[in-house]
Amino acid sequence: MSKLINNKDLEFLLYNVFNAEQLTQLPRFAEHDRTTFDSILTTAERIATDYFAPHNAKADANEPQFDGTHVTTIAEVKDAWRHFAESGLLCARHDYAEGGMQLPSLLHMAANSFFMSANPSTAGYPFLTSAAANVIHAFGSDEQKAMFIPAMFSGRFSGTMALTEPDVGSSLGDLSTKAVPAADGSYRIKGQKMYISGGDQDITENIVHLVLARIEGAEKGVKGISLFIVPKVMTHPDGSLAERNDVQLAGLLHKMGYRGTTSTVLNFGEQDQCVGYLLGEAGKGLMYMFKMMNEARIGVGLGAAMIGYRGYLASLDYARNRPQGRCVTEKGPDSKPINIIEHTDVKRMLLAQKAYVEGSLALCLLAARLVDEQEAGSDGDAGILLDLLTPIVKSFPSFYGPRANDLAIQVLGGAGYTREYPVEQCYRDNRLNPIHEGTHGIQSLDLLGRKLWQHNGKGLKLLMARMHSTLAAAAQKPQLGELVSEFEHYLTLVQTTTLKLGAAMQAGQVEEALANSAVFLDMLGKTVVGWLWLEMADKALATFAGSSNAEDSDFVAGKLQAAHYFVRWEMPEIELQARLLQRFDRSCLDMQSAWF
Repeated sequence: MSKLINNKDLEFLLYNVFNAEQLTQLPRFAEHDRTTFDSILTTAERIATDYFAPHNAKADANEPQFDGTHVTTIAEVKDAWRHFAESGLLCARHDYAEGGMQLPSLLHMAANSFFMSANPSTAGYPFLTSAAANVIHAFGSDEQKAMFIPAMFSGRFSGTMALTEPDVGSSLGDLSTKAVPAADGSYRIKGQKMYISGGDQDITENIVHLVLARIEGAEKGVKGISLFIVPKVMTHPDGSLAERNDVQLAGLLHKMGYRGTTSTVLNFGEQDQCVGYLLGEAGKGLMYMFKMMNEARIGVGLGAAMIGYRGYLASLDYARNRPQGRCVTEKGPDSKPINIIEHTDVKRMLLAQKAYVEGSLALCLLAARLVDEQEAGSDGDAGILLDLLTPIVKSFPSFYGPRANDLAIQVLGGAGYTREYPVEQCYRDNRLNPIHEGTHGIQSLDLLGRKLWQHNGKGLKLLMARMHSTLAAAAQKPQLGELVSEFEHYLTLVQTTTLKLGAAMQAGQVEEALANSAVFLDMLGKTVVGWLWLEMADKALATFAGSSNAEDSDFVAGKLQAAHYFVRWEMPEIELQARLLQRFDRSCLDMQSAWF
């Protein structure tokens, strides 16, 4: 087992649960086979193990520094960036003609899982760059693509997204950064952005900022927002560097976790000379940015899952090797101490972690599989289902990943609270994930207020069809029959609750229906991950049927036990959640500021 991930688990998910080899039947992936897939994963694991993991703690302890003029990071970050860029992973999903690998999203996400487990802070730089380059690739002019994309894909330039402003936060319709047209067709950008990850650093020659701004005279609200390419250093059409643009670092933010990634406050246009290039059409900036944000939201889910996974593996290793205490039936002073993994409460904490993180990884890989079905397979239904699931893919791992890390600390006891072990950093790093790229509450409003009802509710129908297919298959296996019945009970509660909330919104009770949307998000998230646990249990039984290999037997037993745990320990909360939602409980809605 790797220290970064259980390779047997990843292989099982890719090839047995999500049938990665089937993707090679699509024309775009026809030149791939399992050999090429495995080779890419091996390369990713090697780079993550050799160049990302070793400096994870060092980057945390030695934050980037700003001397008023330059930002400096530790040398290992630059080395890791170089190896990542040289591997071709920055543009792995793009065409061969563009230097890419035409790699399925499913395999790309699996490769990225190693980096997020090894060192999420350093991994942030290439992942943001790929996402920014993808937006320019999708919406930029031929000139813009030629100017920026080759340099970003090669690792010369990095990329960011600059959305948030000090007084705006997530309410992007209220942003005040403005863009004034210039005679040459470019714009002059003026405003301040904050919480910009990777907004300044000494890793790359240049930084390409994607900046949301309002063209002077544009209407208020989201319809007046446009997207601009704003390089830190001006760039000639051939990609060579010119003079410095009017983009200034106002300061670095010091964070609880993710300390190796710079978090910046940027001033655009202090001298009224900040040059920006309109990306695509005016007024469509938020729509374009949502391509990057949706990609980033799935990436946040993966990061949360893998930081949780890393903590789980660390606590599992500790529990297997830490002798302390005795069996409850052996209290004699001469009896031998047992490793703490033999204590039932430690098993509970490890089993919860396993259920959270392996379920979360399956959820993220499901999203990646849907991306492939939509983009390479031209399956519109896959895109509709992906839209519905994206808030869950972002939020479930972001909520339960930190919970897994909290349990990992508890397994280690006092040792877990020290910096001698990695689990405390895992918790600090993971705590960002419920916040950025849309908070838990924002995702819940998006899900219940919008995504559920798009396309006349087709996304939910597609999800239910997939669930019922799994239930029908699992019900045929004696080991899963009882679990299937229990799951069906909770599924009925979720469906009834959803219909009641939908009817209330249709009747004009929007505020009441959305008041407890975060509860609904968690309820549907549990249902989706519970379904995936049944799917994994069913596939494990089928895949390893008849195997006499002890490792295979243990793997199957572990999947079955985790599925039992999730359905019987986690899903019963749906009973309470359904009651709160169906009675339109106003405990939170009616609370007044003065009463706190």
